Amino acid sequence: MYDRRVVRGNTYALQVTPVSTQPNPFEIQRQREARKRALARKRAKEQIQPRTPEPVEGREHIHVQTELYLEEISDRIIEVDTECQTDAFLDRPPTPLFIPAKTGKDVATQIEQGELFDFDVEVKPILEVLVGKTVEQALLEVMEEEELAQLWAHQRAYAELRNAELAEVQRLEEQDRRYREEKERRKLQHMQMLQKQKETTEKIAARAFAQRYLADLIPSVFNNLREGGFFYDPIERDIETEFLPWLMTEVEETLEKKVLGRTMLDSLICTVVEKRLDAFSHQPLSDQTEAPAEEPRPTDAAPQVAGETDAADQPVAEKEETEQLVAEEQPSRRISFQLEESDQAGTEDLETETSRRLSIT
Repeated sequence: MYDRRVVRGNTYALQVTPVSTQPNPFEIQRQREARKRALARKRAKEQIQPRTPEPVEGREHIHVQTELYLEEISDRIIEVDTECQTDAFLDRPPTPLFIPAKTGKDVATQIEQGELFDFDVEVKPILEVLVGKTVEQALLEVMEEEELAQLWAHQRAYAELRNAELAEVQRLEEQDRRYREEKERRKLQHMQMLQKQKETTEKIAARAFAQRYLADLIPSVFNNLREGGFFYDPIERDIETEFLPWLMTEVEETLEKKVLGRTMLDSLICTVVEKRLDAFSHQPLSDQTEAPAEEPRPTDAAPQVAGETDAADQPVAEKEETEQLVAEEQPSRRISFQLEESDQAGTEDLETETSRRLSIT
């Protein structure tokens, strides 16, 4: 019916096939758009059309006919081949039917009213049949409606039962999932606890081994470091590095001062002693020179006078010598006193400075 190669009607309306075999791009685009629109309409109808809910696992839907008249459903569509062929001569009119000429005589019969049948009597069975059929059809329709209502009620009950079963299945699946997750979580927790316990045991064993191994090593290391000077007391280190060198320098300076004072004192004493030795060595020589000059005196009175004069000059000479010694000893004593005072002041200053340093440290 849709094959364009079959000609129907006037031949003047026949579509002429173009000579070129190359298709028109606009025609191809139009056909594609038409196919797209048809597919879109088909998808929209499929989406709008209500569908039966998906079957549960282990079941499947089957197509059931609910029409009034049942028809056989087969997997293969029934196909019938038909053909049509045009007449050989289209311009020749069809041959008329042969009607023979009328021969004979027409006869008529008159039938009066009521001669053949009574309408009421003849119509009654027909009417009864019609009414019976109508009532029977109505009863069938009512029964069909009741059956459909029962089917719908049964379908609703089935849907409710199916929904309840689905909810129960989902609840059981969720419960099973929670049980599995809880089981996995407990297993993981137990494994973590065992791992931590193992790590703790290993750490405790390692710590005990390290303590046992380092019990004698750490004191020896600290002793070596302490002997090497890495660990020290800051106060002791400060005293050794700051205070003791300063104290030694101060003591050295004080001793140098004392040695210098004693050297000066020794030099002064040596000088005084030398001067006294010179004085004592010159005095007997003068007495010897005076004695030969007095010897030629013959008289006895002269020795007595000389003895008196010597006796008188001896206290004077001794007095002069003692005064000269006292005068010479006074500067040396003054110098020694000054040196002792300076030494005492230096020692006091050193002691105060030492006590101040110790109090600061």
